[in-house]
Amino acid sequence: MPKAENENFLLDELGLIPFVQRFPWIGGDMQTLRDTFVDEKLFLIDTETVQIAVPSKRRFDSDQEYLIAFINRPLKTSHIKGLVLMVHGLGGSSRRRGLRRMAASLLDSGFAVMRLNLRGAAPGREFASGTYSANCNSDVLPAIEKARKIAHSLSIKEKVNVPLFGVGISLGGTILLNACFAQNYSYLRLPLFDGLVCISSPLDLISSSISIERSRNRFYQKWLLNRLIQQTLNDPFGITDGERELLLGKNRKNGPIISSIRGFDSAITSPRWGFANVDDYYRRASPIQALSLNISKNIQKIFLLHSLDDPWVPSEPTERLSKSFSSKDLGSIEILITSNGGHNGFHGLDGCWGDEVVKCWLLNASTRYS
Repeated sequence: MPKAENENFLLDELGLIPFVQRFPWIGGDMQTLRDTFVDEKLFLIDTETVQIAVPSKRRFDSDQEYLIAFINRPLKTSHIKGLVLMVHGLGGSSRRRGLRRMAASLLDSGFAVMRLNLRGAAPGREFASGTYSANCNSDVLPAIEKARKIAHSLSIKEKVNVPLFGVGISLGGTILLNACFAQNYSYLRLPLFDGLVCISSPLDLISSSISIERSRNRFYQKWLLNRLIQQTLNDPFGITDGERELLLGKNRKNGPIISSIRGFDSAITSPRWGFANVDDYYRRASPIQALSLNISKNIQKIFLLHSLDDPWVPSEPTERLSKSFSSKDLGSIEILITSNGGHNGFHGLDGCWGDEVVKCWLLNASTRYS
């Protein structure tokens, strides 16, 4: 059952100091954009590729489709502390800079990492048609089950229990939460995850849609929308003439018909994933209500990390959730809200503070299974 932790208490438990911004990455926007400007030249070799069978989205072809994930194993440990399934955010992939950096930090700490590419993400674009949504359980549940089987195999090989953790960055966290609240899970009679971390994740898609459409976020929305449109147009299995017209603005003199992420979700995401309309999609794909009720037995422990100055995803739903549990001793949800950090930024004095928090939280969670 949920418990909100104040910043100092949880950080003391993890042995960390509060977040301090690093010059010149001052303010929510600079924190958010830092990984766009700076590349640590960090390369993770995709040493092991896993194919995950998912339902076909093609209208006239029922051939099997696959998601692609890459597995990396730690080199500096006598035993694996856990397997971490990592899921990228909107318009991203397993090869985004922030995700690779966090994966490298976890590998150095003894975790194996499984980096999933959602439907439409570039490394696996040729193996699955269509695009993903914030509620794409028919894709994500098979990926989680595959990860759980791999963790079980590692446990047998290592002769020690290897727990399965999830880490979702931005919309990736929303996707993993929705999967966990979707249904009871029975593989090996274990939960989907032994711990789940969500960083800067939208808990309420309606408020996130309103936030990204603010005039001050015009640049962000255009950048994200262009990525989504290109990802959709790059589908090797093709798109409908109607979708192409909407995406390219054919027969229009004033540019594309789709001019916002809400417009994209209304024209592309909602109908592709069987929602009545975009409002139905946003309502049913928002995990805030399920989190507040804590109705799932599919997660042992949840950690939500968010910043008050996130320019993309408003912190208010996470704050509201935290306050609703502030007077209860309930236990399975921990919430850390910082004053600064931007959207999946948290670039501090000694590197990425957010990566360090996630690593320490997972290390702390893994001790229950060692």
